[in-house]
Amino acid sequence: MSFIIYEDDALVVLDKPAGCSSEEGVPQRLREQWGKPDAYVGVIHRLDTGVSGLMVYAKTPQAAAALSRQVTRSQEAYAVQDGRAEGTPAAPRFIKQYRAVIAGGPDEALPAEGTLRDHLFKDSRKGRVFPVSRPRKGVKEAVLEYRIAATTEDGAFSLADITLHTGRTHQIRVQFASRKHPLWGDGKYGSRAKGAIALQSARLQFFHPVSGEKMEFALAMPAGEPWDYFI
Repeated sequence: MSFIIYEDDALVVLDKPAGCSSEEGVPQRLREQWGKPDAYVGVIHRLDTGVSGLMVYAKTPQAAAALSRQVTRSQEAYAVQDGRAEGTPAAPRFIKQYRAVIAGGPDEALPAEGTLRDHLFKDSRKGRVFPVSRPRKGVKEAVLEYRIAATTEDGAFSLADITLHTGRTHQIRVQFASRKHPLWGDGKYGSRAKGAIALQSARLQFFHPVSGEKMEFALAMPAGEPWDYFI
């Protein structure tokens, strides 16, 4: 079954399946689907292997360069917006939005909506990311916006809408887990629920690298537990 949502001569937008690597698995599947083992597939952004959802890949080096510039400039725009850098405020052009099921409901550590800021350290040997109290070598600042869209009647789980301002490894997973609200199914960061990590790349916005047209894509919520709690 095709996982491609949109395709033209410059790019392809797809719904990456959970369990498929965004850097190696997806390009391989695209080349197999196209029947072109040597086809160019430019990786523009990344998604954890265990996470599903929207991604865009370039089909030419020129499109890859143009889309990558949008990613870089959007990160710069968010940095100015967040006060992490000086400059003239600008609207981000490449926007990644996610939905996640997290443990618990809004509380003092996690109000109903807001911005999460942390300094994160990636321990490559352990394959984990840790929040730390202050900047030092190897530490990167992580920022995201979120809104709790719904909470189950018993208060056990909530559905969160998330917009990334930075693209750090395991960022969403670590930032919520460090506030005692781990993502459903994310045993690495403290969830007791068994199953796939309940995180989806749900919305994607960028501008076409050739035509300049604004491109927007959105996915419906996945089926099955724990997403069914919010249908």
